[in-house]
Amino acid sequence: MSNTILVTGATGNVGSQVVQQLVASGIMPRVAVRSMNKAESLKKAGAEPVEMDLERPETVQSALTGVEKVFLVSPFVPNMVELTAILIETAKRANVQQIVKLSALAQPGIALSKWHSEMENAITSSGISFTFLRPNGFMQNFVNAMAETIKSDKAFYLNAGDGKVSFVDTRDIASVAVAALITSGHEGQSYTITGAEALSHAESASILSQVLGRTINYVDVPEDVVRQGMQGAGMPEPTVNALLELYASYKAGQAATVSPVVEQVTGKQPISFEQFAKDYAEVWQ
Repeated sequence: MSNTILVTGATGNVGSQVVQQLVASGIMPRVAVRSMNKAESLKKAGAEPVEMDLERPETVQSALTGVEKVFLVSPFVPNMVELTAILIETAKRANVQQIVKLSALAQPGIALSKWHSEMENAITSSGISFTFLRPNGFMQNFVNAMAETIKSDKAFYLNAGDGKVSFVDTRDIASVAVAALITSGHEGQSYTITGAEALSHAESASILSQVLGRTINYVDVPEDVVRQGMQGAGMPEPTVNALLELYASYKAGQAATVSPVVEQVTGKQPISFEQFAKDYAEVWQ
């Protein structure tokens, strides 16, 4: 199977873990990068880098040549549905046999769910075999999006209220993805992927406090303040609106569902938030 699995989003939260776990399984994945500047580090990790930019369809065709399966992470941009359609059509022409797509927890009435549903429908209509992964919020967001203020302010800021979220470790998402890529029986499946418990952000802050040995606070801030911060950071308005809808769904308790998928697929219990915090403790020091 060497060189027949293409991993997109290979340097991101989930894609990087998929690459690591495929390599650990003895497989050299082909990994798509927008710039070959990252090629050397990926080669050292045991992967085969290939340039692919969804804005340049010719690079997509080249990257998919000879590929049997694709782990698909769509870029989080306003035209993600249209860009993903380019990859799907090219994959069909390239005779790709399976797409394992990273989607998101299905929640009614929010743009993110709508966009992912449209992309899933396009894959289904293509006739390519699929596995859809629908994870809840990533534990690693506490590292990538909140580490700076956790270190400087001993706090993190969000407008999620007291709603509980069954946060999931990206390592568990990747384990399910790799199982779908290298073992049979996952074709046509849609997996809701969560951690083993639902926690409010205040409860998460309490666990971080215990692990780090100092008080970490969760500060629930007004939506308009969060909006201004995102706009100030240059986020496109559709992205801002989509994220605020997501946080509102957290506040409403729509992300508290707990799924047994991680254990069912991998045979292992999901990584707990406490274990996640211990594993990444140095990031917040």
